[in-house]
Amino acid sequence: MSRLFMFEKPLGMRDTLPELYEKKHRVRTLMADTMKLWGYQFIETPTLEYYETVGAASAIDDTQLFKLLDKEGHTLVLRPDMTAPIARVAASKLLNEDLPVRLAYSANVFRAQQREGGRPAEFEQIGVECLNEETVSCDGEVIALLISSLKKAGLEEFKVSIGHVGFANELFVQILGTNGRATALRKFLFEKNYVGYREHVQSLPLSSIDKKRLLQLLELRGGEEVMGLALDIIENDKGKQAILELKELWDVIKDYGVEEYVKFDFTIVSHMSYYSGILFEAYAGNVGFPIGNGGRYSLIEKFGKTASATGFAVRMDMLLEALRGGQLENTAHCIFFSQERRKEAFELAASMHEQGKKAVLQDITGVRNLDAFTKRFADTTYLIGGRANE
Repeated sequence: MSRLFMFEKPLGMRDTLPELYEKKHRVRTLMADTMKLWGYQFIETPTLEYYETVGAASAIDDTQLFKLLDKEGHTLVLRPDMTAPIARVAASKLLNEDLPVRLAYSANVFRAQQREGGRPAEFEQIGVECLNEETVSCDGEVIALLISSLKKAGLEEFKVSIGHVGFANELFVQILGTNGRATALRKFLFEKNYVGYREHVQSLPLSSIDKKRLLQLLELRGGEEVMGLALDIIENDKGKQAILELKELWDVIKDYGVEEYVKFDFTIVSHMSYYSGILFEAYAGNVGFPIGNGGRYSLIEKFGKTASATGFAVRMDMLLEALRGGQLENTAHCIFFSQERRKEAFELAASMHEQGKKAVLQDITGVRNLDAFTKRFADTTYLIGGRANE
């Protein structure tokens, strides 16, 4: 084992410096306030969970879990997502009255990276879960809330791609016979590797008609019209039911007036095994990965309750990348003072604080490079010797 450098951090861990922290705080607050207005209540769960419960239920690859042992020898994990912990809490404490429950969260999650490649092992998610509500109206609600939250955060150009886990599954069963034979195809779709998908389809021992249907799946991306094309290549009832749900969802989205931000993508699949219905992903123009995703899931059943749910999670680091550009305006006012006028400076700062204004106190003798220091502030006041000089 090599010796660590003094300033080295664990693989995938990041420091958040003041300017980035302020940006994150501002965006988080804007999104959280929006979620509260829609009736979602915030919840916190422990950073550590039992591996046998939340760790196993999370559907995150086992190699990505941070594990440790407690004093009794139980294996613990740093929470790898927030959906599984919330499902645990909901099943044990919140679903006893059989009513819909709307929850929100903002928390750091942890996923180990074998090869970092710039990917963080700790990152913040902000999102919502609508529990014990099975209607397509609820799916439409969380998608509309996602769009509203992103707009409130300041994001202008983005799209939410919507699909259904049932469509691709049923198409693969229709053509390949079993889900197991479609593992490679799902992997290509999840990775957005459409070239690999096409090559794999061509290598399969299938008729030209079946190969054509599998390849036509890649064309089912766009507006409302793609649902008609989807009906042309699916034969079984479950696959057709998925399309009907998406048609109903489209009506809900139009009623919310957010259809300009939405497109359909029947190629969307998830590595999370608990998703059971409508899926969606949010993309912004200058980020190559989804900044958020969500959908309908049945995870609560793993904790002993029969309840469907839907929700979304936004990756704060990805969202900040999408919002990059421009510096935060520093509205703080700096009050320089000499020892003779220290009390006067303190009183001025206190008055500004009471008005909700930012005021920084600085002893003039503690600054070596005054010009460089003053550039950090919107305005300055000097209380040195005689009367104030602004």
